[in-house]
Amino acid sequence: MTIRRIHAGELALGLSLPWDVHGEAGGLLAKVGHVIRSEHQIELLLARGMIADASDDERRPGTEAPSALRMLNRATSGLALVLPAIVAGQVIAQDQLAPLAQLVEEAVALDADVALACILHNQGAGDFAVRHSVDTAVIATMLARALKLDDAALRSVVLAALSMNVGMLARHAHFQHKADPLDAQERAYIRAHPQAGVDLLRAAGVTDPAWLQAVLQHHENVDGSGYPLGATGAEIGVGARLIMLADRYCARVSRRSYRKPLLPNVALREMLMAEKATLDAPLASLLVRELGIYPIGTFVKLLNGEIGVVTRKGLSAATPHVQSLIGPRGARLDVPLRRDTRVDLHAIREVLSAEQAGLQFRPDQLWGRSARV
Repeated sequence: MTIRRIHAGELALGLSLPWDVHGEAGGLLAKVGHVIRSEHQIELLLARGMIADASDDERRPGTEAPSALRMLNRATSGLALVLPAIVAGQVIAQDQLAPLAQLVEEAVALDADVALACILHNQGAGDFAVRHSVDTAVIATMLARALKLDDAALRSVVLAALSMNVGMLARHAHFQHKADPLDAQERAYIRAHPQAGVDLLRAAGVTDPAWLQAVLQHHENVDGSGYPLGATGAEIGVGARLIMLADRYCARVSRRSYRKPLLPNVALREMLMAEKATLDAPLASLLVRELGIYPIGTFVKLLNGEIGVVTRKGLSAATPHVQSLIGPRGARLDVPLRRDTRVDLHAIREVLSAEQAGLQFRPDQLWGRSARV
């Protein structure tokens, strides 16, 4: 590990610091996670700031830089083993699922932007039934942290998100590939899966009431139109409300065998417009604040003609940071260019699908070490 000054390209308005920054005398100037709010802060940090750079450690034998993407892949592979064991009736102690929840929490804490990008750009990591639960847990974690839930409540939410669909795991692949409308028997099966999941989790040794309540209620709607109980308003726990929002968003932006994924901004708009009456309005607003109007990982075209990817949140939900990969004339750029979309020339003109963008890239090219496989 070396102590060095900060490079100018490592700082930008609206970005959160990935390290503690100290002055030359050792005093703390800014803590990891601090969001840069002004050009004056950038000037101060560049002039006086020193950081501990662990990049040298990564090259040493036996060392591995932490990666949010890698943590989420480990959670997915672990969950792929645990959920079938629960369905098979094995007694799975709660602490066997807890390490997987911890991986999700640590990934979000390490780099929430990378964790969000994985929802759009890591869809090949594991079977949909399992990966979708991990994606949902990522957003539920972010929302729970924004609400400042205590550690125990947050852990219950994450565990519930990871296990929310265990009651329909046996037929999840069937529904994933089914393009025709559901028949009456299939609709009844789906409406019963929250209670079936609770029964399986109890049989597996889960006793946490908040966890079980969130699994039971994650398809309930505040207007009473949900299932399995038709609960309304305050009858629905906060964990279930967070998971419901995360579940709906992640389902819409996921690729299915019978349909293309919705554009991220369209998925949010569809939820907030078409399903407004079913949602907890303050939490729906929180979802937009945490994801932004253009969620991390969205392909966009800028006013100057460049095409790139939303890589970091900005100072407002409508002005994220973008890394441009294709120049105004359609040529691939040698080096990604960081763009602040508050600048008129770099404002977002439109959102593109993956096919329209036509971009191939490795996540770590845009997000650095925390996005390495």
